[in-house]
Amino acid sequence: MLKKLNDGLHDLRLDAGLPSARSIRDRIGKDAQDYWIVNHQAVLDTFQRPDLPKLGRLELIVAVLSEDAGREDSEGEVRRFKGLWKQAYDETVAQASVQPPTDAAASGVGDEARTPTQDVGETHQQGTSTEEELPPDLDEAAARVDYAEESLKGLIINAAQALWDDKDALRVFLGVVRRGEGFVKMADALGESRPANATFYGVESREFEVAPSPARHELVMLHGFLRKHRAKRQWSFTYLGEKTGVPSDDWIRWYTHDELPTREAVVAFSHVAHLMLEDHVLLLGLWEAAHEALKAQRCFEDLPERISFDEAWSMRDPATPALWALAGVTGEEQRAYGPDLATGTAPAFIVAGPPGSGRSTALLNISRALLAAHARVVLVAPKASPLREVADQGGVVDCFVRDDLSTTELEAALSSASPEEPVVVVMDDAEVLDKCDAGGLLKSAVQHGFAEGTALVVGCREDKLPFGLGWFEEMKRAHRGLLLSPQERSTGDAIGIRIGDSITGRTIAPGRGWLHLGDGRLVPVAVQG
Repeated sequence: MLKKLNDGLHDLRLDAGLPSARSIRDRIGKDAQDYWIVNHQAVLDTFQRPDLPKLGRLELIVAVLSEDAGREDSEGEVRRFKGLWKQAYDETVAQASVQPPTDAAASGVGDEARTPTQDVGETHQQGTSTEEELPPDLDEAAARVDYAEESLKGLIINAAQALWDDKDALRVFLGVVRRGEGFVKMADALGESRPANATFYGVESREFEVAPSPARHELVMLHGFLRKHRAKRQWSFTYLGEKTGVPSDDWIRWYTHDELPTREAVVAFSHVAHLMLEDHVLLLGLWEAAHEALKAQRCFEDLPERISFDEAWSMRDPATPALWALAGVTGEEQRAYGPDLATGTAPAFIVAGPPGSGRSTALLNISRALLAAHARVVLVAPKASPLREVADQGGVVDCFVRDDLSTTELEAALSSASPEEPVVVVMDDAEVLDKCDAGGLLKSAVQHGFAEGTALVVGCREDKLPFGLGWFEEMKRAHRGLLLSPQERSTGDAIGIRIGDSITGRTIAPGRGWLHLGDGRLVPVAVQG
């Protein structure tokens, strides 16, 4: 009986033109205190939850849908659904009588303390509820709806939404839907008006979901360009398939699955659309950007889980100069990458990432690489850091561990620097020293580093990058750095490159990141440790 009630609700909504939950909420209206009598989430619960809905809420929703569906006797519809509800309730009581009590019921706490009238979020005033006082809720014993059928309904609605702008494809799709027993009315309704959110059908199953592309940002731009020109010419997928020679099924899949079309398909689209030269170049540029993003993401996923410093050091080019800093290794090429601090637009390099991403380890490896190449370094570690572990090695000029750095002491440490015998300052937790006394000297070490034989490598928390400050702002002129598990797109500004959603916001993966060496290309690397 619960399934009959549920099916009746969905049929009534179809007859009403598939209104959204918010539309139904608005039709029900507000109370005297200007609160929604039934909020949109409560409307969704009525259709989604496999349990018996609240009677008062059900009556209000049925009344609205009956009017929108043009039913002459809306009060009669409300009485009919009320009768179905009571039959379903009696059925759940009968089922509960032969079920063993749950732990909560046996202990006298839990759902039995609630009644169907207590609908949190629907109303803020006890007096505004229209629901009847009934025996304790029996959610645990309620009959279950057919989730496979509910998932199929949601899938059909999602597909209709995706194909709405292509009437040919939509017509073919709905023709297939009509072949299914019990789906004719749904197909008719979907053909008349664009459906609302498919979650209205309570699709909680993951079986039909498509994982978002790792190059989501780049693909959105490419698909947006194609969609704009397709809509401008009012091309259906069927027509597009005929004109380009690429099957319409492929075009539909690329759109609905966020996949990258083939380059040949994009070129064919450009020719069929007679794009101007600038649009043709832009389209190919968007395709290249998406292709590179996908390739980089695949390389990122292939990075080694763990690699030692000695293994990484053996992958370097033997001809690397003394100020070459080992930043990480790639997975596919098995090659070591890093910046040459003696070249570029500024003698600087930034390592940024959230806590636990491996910043200190990356700085330690950079220091070890410089020392192995017989370069000299000055270590700055105002907080506990692995950098302190190499403070006594040959080639370390000094190691500062206080939360301030004076001009005098840094000046003394850099006094012997020269283009022939440079000195590199490697600083961890740079955000602690963003306003240190030696700020002017740090800025000068970057500005005049090539001439004076100084360079600066700093590590900083991503959420505390000291943008706008003199010495750190000067470091950005290098346009290079290492981003470890970046969470914000703005972080790319620190190393001179824009990063998209395909890179940011992912789960922190210690020792894995994206290297930019000033050439406009992000290289996925694993930090040895």
